[in-house]
Amino acid sequence: MEELAAQIQQAAGVIRREWSASARAGIILGTGLGSLAGQIATEATIDYERIPHFPRSTAIGHTGQLVCGQLEGVPIVAMEGRFHAYEGYTHRQITFPVRVMKALGAEMLIVSNACGGMNPRYGRGDIMVIEDHINLMNGNPLIGINDDSLGPRFPDMCAPYDPELIDRALEIARRENFVAHKGVYVAVTGPNLETRAEYRFLRAMGADVVGMSTVPEVIVAVPAKMRVLGLSIITDICLPDALKPADIDEILATAAEAEPKLRKIVLGVLAQEAAGISDF
Repeated sequence: MEELAAQIQQAAGVIRREWSASARAGIILGTGLGSLAGQIATEATIDYERIPHFPRSTAIGHTGQLVCGQLEGVPIVAMEGRFHAYEGYTHRQITFPVRVMKALGAEMLIVSNACGGMNPRYGRGDIMVIEDHINLMNGNPLIGINDDSLGPRFPDMCAPYDPELIDRALEIARRENFVAHKGVYVAVTGPNLETRAEYRFLRAMGADVVGMSTVPEVIVAVPAKMRVLGLSIITDICLPDALKPADIDEILATAAEAEPKLRKIVLGVLAQEAAGISDF
């Protein structure tokens, strides 16, 4: 883990040479939130290939660059494209950018994803604010010798998603008059979608939605004492007795249509964060 700490500082040093500000928040622009990058008052854009030890994003619709600048008056570092276990990356590689965000000063992590809805009350295009998660990804980024400078050996996970940020997100959705649920996200490795029996199993264990990302990043953010807001777009309905073959183009189209709702939440949360900064 001492090697990991050195790699983090090396990556952060390269970024600081192009962006000297201290970040307040890190944002992972997953499926459905990529266009938010266009609203950032950009001060530096750095391709992942130029950052030491960063993986390369191969997922559909993920650009593969770090955008540094201001959003709603908050200094942010945003990932245009994230990494997944199904791309062949280890959990340590997947979460490396979150550790770098922390090294750059980020105290908050906002992460978004597209997911399948298993709760029958959810509809396609709805937003779910993640309240809790279940890790079924057959891995954990904290495995290995622990470096106490990066966080404790046994971090508590009783509330990995910040309750105040959850409440802010739900209030913004009510104010903007669109549906936002609060629920449980289960992460699986993928890349195949689930069978009917697997959907029944996942729903029975208490999950409302299923996806292939987010949880590793949150597991690293919590011991780093980053406040986390997780947002999911329900892009397909996964009810076992009414299951239809998944259409990836349709899933991406649904994510794009729901993007304005997700964007309103993120901008609203950051605006309140900016007000808190100025009040301080």
